[in-house]
Amino acid sequence: MRTYANRKAILLCMAAILIFVSPLFLLGDQAHIRVHDNLDSNLAWYKVLAESGQLFGGVHAVIPQIIGGLPRDALGTEWTLIVWLHTWFPTMTAYGISQLLTRLIAFLGMYLLLRTHIIRNEKAHWIVALVSLAFALTPFWPSGMLSTMGHPLALWAFLSIRAQKATWKHWIAITLLPFYASFVLGFFFFLALMGIVWLVDVIRYRRFNFVFLFSIVWMTAVFLATDYRLVYTIIAGSETMHRVEFVSSRQEFSQTLRLFQKNFLLGHNHVMTLHTLVILPVLAITLLLVLFTKRRTRPMYIYLGLTGLNLLLSFWYALWFNKIWKLPKEHLDLLSAFNFARFHFLRPLVIYVSFGLACYLLWQLGRRSIRGLVYVFLCLQLVVLALSNEEIVYRYYKQTPSVGEFYAVDQFQEIRDYIGMPQNSYKVASIGLHPAIAQYNGFYTVDTYNNIIPLAYKHQFREVIADELAKDKQLKRYFDEWGSRLYVFSAELGKHYDFRKHTSKTIQNLELNTRALHELGGNFILSSVPIENAAANHLKFERSFDHPDSAWRIHLYRVQSKEGMH
Repeated sequence: MRTYANRKAILLCMAAILIFVSPLFLLGDQAHIRVHDNLDSNLAWYKVLAESGQLFGGVHAVIPQIIGGLPRDALGTEWTLIVWLHTWFPTMTAYGISQLLTRLIAFLGMYLLLRTHIIRNEKAHWIVALVSLAFALTPFWPSGMLSTMGHPLALWAFLSIRAQKATWKHWIAITLLPFYASFVLGFFFFLALMGIVWLVDVIRYRRFNFVFLFSIVWMTAVFLATDYRLVYTIIAGSETMHRVEFVSSRQEFSQTLRLFQKNFLLGHNHVMTLHTLVILPVLAITLLLVLFTKRRTRPMYIYLGLTGLNLLLSFWYALWFNKIWKLPKEHLDLLSAFNFARFHFLRPLVIYVSFGLACYLLWQLGRRSIRGLVYVFLCLQLVVLALSNEEIVYRYYKQTPSVGEFYAVDQFQEIRDYIGMPQNSYKVASIGLHPAIAQYNGFYTVDTYNNIIPLAYKHQFREVIADELAKDKQLKRYFDEWGSRLYVFSAELGKHYDFRKHTSKTIQNLELNTRALHELGGNFILSSVPIENAAANHLKFERSFDHPDSAWRIHLYRVQSKEGMH
């Protein structure tokens, strides 16, 4: 009977996940999804890579479509399933499959972890199922895949290996996860934590547990093998990349404390847990219960450890941006180029395991009213997560364009036809518009948004916008001290790239170094707003393009040749 109940709970939760992701399949290009670090970058990158002929390009290969030769390694390894999904299927089909696959594996991983190692009482199977469902519905960063959402499955496997109860299933899990997750965006930090667990075991029990150590080394080796491009860039890369100029440690300690509070209470954009309204009060109530309990059980001690880890991860995140790191980062490129603050990417795992354990500890009190309240908490958290569905958030709350309106394929086809030359024979730049839109539509661009950009090119590109950066200190700092967005910035527009067709915004006094733009190969500018002083910048207005299925009105300007400049 209990097995049937467990199976029923699992099937109902999986059905809920199918319903949650169904808008992606039903609406296709009319769906509304995340723009930041998604539509404005990754989804375009996958398409560019798939069409470049450089999917298996060597470590010295480049992608000519982006900045005249973006290093192939900047678009990541070919040995990850998400790249192949976007090679085999249209963008939104690939996106929907990725979302569904990630959420199902996240549910399965959390369910196995809680059932096997945390909440073994079969009578509490609904707590296990609903907490696992809640974790699976969190609004994770789409291109992260299982980088954080796969942590529960990995922890289930490692704890079983550590306890010498592993089967082939556990080894298969830690072997296959690297093919659908990122080492630097999640599992580096998870495996570092596993290494600490192993070391603590050695110190506490004087037991080396070589099988556990080997499993950690094995998964690390598989990750490094699949992401061999990253390994090559770090060890043998000869070209200096822009990340060495990153400046992130400026904060005073009072600012660090505020950032710690913000991260602990609200979370982070790339690992949103939506824990503030429901989970946090439940965690606080349970913490008081545990602290005032004289005879503490093993689950209570685990809960206290998770609470401490949760606080530590948020504090470490905030501390990484404190000025105490300024000198070390200036003298050691690794500290400036690699974001060690991302240990807080472990928080989704910690928060939802803590939530499951908190619900179970309250449930164990045995009173019917308290047990009923536990299920109310679980259902309320599911309501919060259901309302975080991308279609709801981006269509109704943030009111962003649909995928089709954002990439505006038909409109850019008209622009391509108007220019009338092979796309590889000229380059474009965008103003008030993400360059990813042009890249998605096959245009060769002098501007881009990427994680790895040759430092020399960044400096060349800066000459184009130097006068605009000089007008705005924040924009100057944004470009000089980060610079992953090589955009043709205008001080009048600031860091805004969402000027849609009905905007009344115009640029009155643009100051570009058009000669520098031309030397980079820039022949045309695509602007989402009119440039009133185009002629003063040696730009010739060609025509405006509008389309009913596009979010933009594109104003096309031709960059005059060197002979036309003075």
